[in-house]
Amino acid sequence: MLRRPAPAPAPAAWLLLAALLSDCGVWAARANRHKPWLEPTYHGIVTENDNAVLLDPPLIALDKDAPLRFAESFEVTVTKEGEICGFKIHGQNVPFDAVVVDKSTGEGLIRSKEKLDCELQKDYTFTIQAYDCGRAPDGSASPKKSHKATVHIQVNDVNEYVPVFKEKSYEAAAVEGRRPESILRVEAVDADCSPQFSQICSYEIVTPDVPFTVDKDGYIKNTEKLSYGKEHQYKLTVTAYDCGKKRATEDALVKISIKPTCTPGWQGWNSRVEYEPGTGALALFPSARLETCEEPVASVQVTVELETSHIGKGCDRDTYSEKSLHQLCGAASGTVELLPAPSGSLNWTAGLPTDNGHDSDQVFEFNGTQAVRVPDGVVSINPKEPFTVSLWMRHGPFGRRKETILCGSDRTDRNRHHYSLFVHGCRFIFLLRQEPSGEKKFKPAEFHWKLAQVCDEQWHHYVLNVEVPRVTLYVDGVSHEPFSVTEDYPLHPARIETQLVVGACWQEHSGVESDNETEPVPVALAGGDQHMTQFFRGDLAGLTLRSGKLTDKKVIDCLYTCKEGLDLQVPEDGGRGVKVQANPGRSVLTLEAESVGELEKAMQHVAYLNSRQFPTPGVRRLRLSSTVRCFNEAACASIPPVDGSVVVLQPEEPKISLSGVHHFARAASEFESSEGVFLFPELRIISTITREVEPTGEGDEDPTVQESLVSEEIVHDLDTCEVTVEGEELSPEQEGLEVDLARVQHKSIEVSRSNLGVVFTGVDTMASYEEALHLLRYRNWNSRSLLDRKFKLVCSELNGRYISNEFQVEVNVIHTASPMDQASHMAAQPQFLHPEHRAFVDLSGHNLANPHPFAVVPSTATVVIVVCVSFLVFMIVLGVFRIRAAHQRSVRDQDAGKESEMDWDDSALTITVNPMETYEDQHSEEEEEEEESEDGEEEDDVTSAESESSEEEEEEEEGEHGDQPPANRQQQLEWDDSTLSY
Repeated sequence: MLRRPAPAPAPAAWLLLAALLSDCGVWAARANRHKPWLEPTYHGIVTENDNAVLLDPPLIALDKDAPLRFAESFEVTVTKEGEICGFKIHGQNVPFDAVVVDKSTGEGLIRSKEKLDCELQKDYTFTIQAYDCGRAPDGSASPKKSHKATVHIQVNDVNEYVPVFKEKSYEAAAVEGRRPESILRVEAVDADCSPQFSQICSYEIVTPDVPFTVDKDGYIKNTEKLSYGKEHQYKLTVTAYDCGKKRATEDALVKISIKPTCTPGWQGWNSRVEYEPGTGALALFPSARLETCEEPVASVQVTVELETSHIGKGCDRDTYSEKSLHQLCGAASGTVELLPAPSGSLNWTAGLPTDNGHDSDQVFEFNGTQAVRVPDGVVSINPKEPFTVSLWMRHGPFGRRKETILCGSDRTDRNRHHYSLFVHGCRFIFLLRQEPSGEKKFKPAEFHWKLAQVCDEQWHHYVLNVEVPRVTLYVDGVSHEPFSVTEDYPLHPARIETQLVVGACWQEHSGVESDNETEPVPVALAGGDQHMTQFFRGDLAGLTLRSGKLTDKKVIDCLYTCKEGLDLQVPEDGGRGVKVQANPGRSVLTLEAESVGELEKAMQHVAYLNSRQFPTPGVRRLRLSSTVRCFNEAACASIPPVDGSVVVLQPEEPKISLSGVHHFARAASEFESSEGVFLFPELRIISTITREVEPTGEGDEDPTVQESLVSEEIVHDLDTCEVTVEGEELSPEQEGLEVDLARVQHKSIEVSRSNLGVVFTGVDTMASYEEALHLLRYRNWNSRSLLDRKFKLVCSELNGRYISNEFQVEVNVIHTASPMDQASHMAAQPQFLHPEHRAFVDLSGHNLANPHPFAVVPSTATVVIVVCVSFLVFMIVLGVFRIRAAHQRSVRDQDAGKESEMDWDDSALTITVNPMETYEDQHSEEEEEEEESEDGEEEDDVTSAESESSEEEEEEEEGEHGDQPPANRQQQLEWDDSTLSY
């Protein structure tokens, strides 16, 4: 509080005192000649709950018109002109007024007119003037006013508010084993206006016995190392105090979770992902998150690797034959397979061991002792024309000897290599000697490439485009120029046939070779020849040679491209800051971003995709490698690599079904005609898969309800249909299988024939194969000695991965004879009936070209005889039973029963089997007899008289319709007599 000082004598008082001393009497002012006087500035303090203002200096207005009082001994008379009558405050909305306390002394007081609030306004500034009590000569009021003095008033605060926390609860996480400077900060505020009462002077943790402390600024930290195993989460109650010692009425709740020791790395992804075939792209990391342990990250690079080297030829590709793949890629013309799958006509690879564990990928193994000789006429190379050699190779480690892949050399006398493809160490070498010519000049002959792929023990695709003098090599779709080219003279003229060998090189004289390099010659598998050298060690597949044309880059990429790989489909709203790179096979995907969040979004869209209709099942290894670059390289996080797998489930295998006519007969003249006989006129090829369908409705809750199997028809391609002859091979002198090639040229199907049958190859639809097989005809120019021929048809998909059923067809030759020999010929026919084909009653499976009495299916008569005899025995037993029942009823019924019994016995005894009846009559009779045997039980209620009358009615009806076949046995005998007269 400010103390009010004693008033000091003003200069005007000294003048009054001097006048009194000089006059020694009473001075009386007769006029108001002076203005009141105020201090220029006043400073005041007022408390917000009080209205009195304490000013410094005190508010006193002085006027020279007023004499000064010295002491009690002096008697002073002050006129009204020297008195102060009031104060006036100037300003807008000033909540203060000023009052005069003593007019004679000019003392005043400022006070507030209303209750002040420091939180609304802390200080006020306004001006004030003083007015004296002077009058005019006529006695009217004529006051004088002082100048305007400035007043500054500050409102003092009262601690009326308590601290309030900005949030009711706080949450934070602390890593176990660490003691950071702070975990989190709590903050409270106070609504008071003064620094004394509005500031928070201290915080306090109310919860006892917790390993945490809080400082005066609200920062909380742990006092000891925390353990996740001891406590997962702590709950604290914190309060606050202002500097006026007032405590917060509502405390804050603080939750601190304990995290295990932070380890940088990927989190939230499954190490095993199952892929169902035919479902498109599958996200591999839908919930992946990268933990960097709060390190300041500048950039992140992630590499995703899909390891498929153990699948087929390096990844999941179509397992069609290499020739079919060339056809699908647009390079079918002129392509010849040198390592075809063994078949009836292409069997020179039958002795080579194959790798059968890769789902029909036709892989041949060469261990340094095997080689095969390609038959003459399969392929020929003209060095003057362009040609292409294509192959898949997995070569072993570095070796010091030459290992030949393909070699064409002299068959006899000499060992000249006309052309060869071989590896030597990690070098890939192609040799091509020019044919003899008049010019004896050096020409490019040997081309060398030094490649790491040759000896890394992995599958690689090689395509060699040869157009002398330029030779270009493509490895996995990437072109390589030779680093060395050696020139040589053309070959010397010689009439020596060449021998083409795969896996080694043919030489006539062991130990003598043009390349001055020999090695022990083991026994080769190709016929036991001991004329092989430079054996290859490794695996080969898809070795083809295409003469006359080069293979362009699009075809090469098509042949190499995998059907499976990694796929990234970044959404439109993300991935802008992510750089993506992929290798040609899409087995390696690299992502780089500056933000961890952007990288995580992109990683969640990395997917596995397999576009094959029937992918190869199995496990694909997956590896994730990450590199984090931080602003502070010394404290950069190290992300360990993680391994996982993509499991491709077993696809629903298709069942290829062949159906149609299994057995038919044709006249010998048709076999000998130029058209021949069509073997598969009604062939039908369908493919189905069996799916498991879960029960629906209330059956889901019933544990006894089992899943049902549903068969669905699907559409896919075929690549091979092979027709083979059962029994003896075809004799080219008198029989053969023919196809109208002109009608199948527009299709992608090729036809090859041999004495064993016909092979249709090429990737095409099932409908196209049906149409092609409908055109297959069998001809026989000398069918007199031929009774029947049997054929077998098998179709397959994906180079034998899925095989159809064996569809067998038997054709019978119907031989015609002169009228004199027909009777004996007909009598001998029943021995040719085949009981296994009795189900075809309507002859849908037995198409007869000329349906006359000679066209009988053998071995059926025996069955007819057995059925008739059995029926006769049954009818006799039934007749005896009827006789006994009739005797018990009445005498009349008994007589009638005897007559009917005798008639029935006579008719039964006349039953004979006519060996000259047609196959259709026998079958119709069999049906009638079977119907009668099935209706035997119903005939038990029919009396003998009724049966006799029914027989008479039938005879009358048959007499009216002479064209109908006979029904009873007597008429059959009459029919036999008529036929014998023929």
